[in-house]
Amino acid sequence: MLLRLPVSVSEARECLAEGAIPVGGATLVWATWQRDGFPEQAMSLRRLPEANVIGREELGAAVMLHQLDDRVPEVLRQAAATVGTGAVRRTATVGGNLVGSTLRCLLPAALVLNAAAVVLESDRVRETDLAEVLAKRHLLLALRWREPIAGAYRKQAGEAGGPPPFIVAAAVHADGVERLRRLQVAVRDGYDVLDDSVTYDTGADAEHVVNALRNTAIGTLHSPGWALVRRHVSELLAGLTPR
Repeated sequence: MLLRLPVSVSEARECLAEGAIPVGGATLVWATWQRDGFPEQAMSLRRLPEANVIGREELGAAVMLHQLDDRVPEVLRQAAATVGTGAVRRTATVGGNLVGSTLRCLLPAALVLNAAAVVLESDRVRETDLAEVLAKRHLLLALRWREPIAGAYRKQAGEAGGPPPFIVAAAVHADGVERLRRLQVAVRDGYDVLDDSVTYDTGADAEHVVNALRNTAIGTLHSPGWALVRRHVSELLAGLTPR
C-alpha cells in the first residue's frame, strides 16, 4: 500500500481524484484492512496545514484527540478526553471519530457548538453541515464554529461489550440580542443522536430554562436520560453569571 501525504489542498484533491482512500489515525480501519486486504493507495492529512489547525473557533480533522487542550472550547476538550485509552487518543483523529466511527463521541460536542464542516472534494473545498458529512461520509477537512459563552460534556460509565454509554453535551451561546442567550443540547442515546435548543433571557432561572427544554426533542428522552440532561444543564447554567 502506498501512503500519500499531501502538503497542500491541491495535492490532496489530486490524491482523491486518483483514487487514494482517506485514512485518519487508522485506528478503525487497520484491522479491516488486515482481514480484507489493503488498498493500493491511501491518503493521510497529517501534513496538510488546513487539517491540523487548533483554535478557539476552528479544529482540523487530522488533529489527534490527545492534542485537544485549552486552545479549544471546554466541551470539545472534555469530549476528546473520554475517548478510548491514552494510547488510542494519541493516534485517533477528530475526523476519524466523527466520520469513520459509529460511536462518534465528539459529535454531541460539535453539534452544541453549531459547528460547520469544511469538506475536501476532488474538485473543490466547501462548507456544509455535519448532517450531510455523516450521511454522505465526506472527507472532513476541519470544523468551524463561533466560540460559546460556556459548555460542558458528560459521558456515563459504560460496560465493555455493552451498549454505547449515554452522552450529554450542552453549550450556551450569545444570541445576538442583548440579554438573550441560546442553550444548545445534544445527546447520544445508544447510536441515536438528538439535538435541540432553547432561547432564554439572562434573568431566567435554571428551572425555567430546563422546563423550556422539556418541550423540545430532548424532552422526548426516556426518564433516566432526561434526568441526566436536567442535572447537566442545571449545573452548567448555575456556573454562569447573569449579565
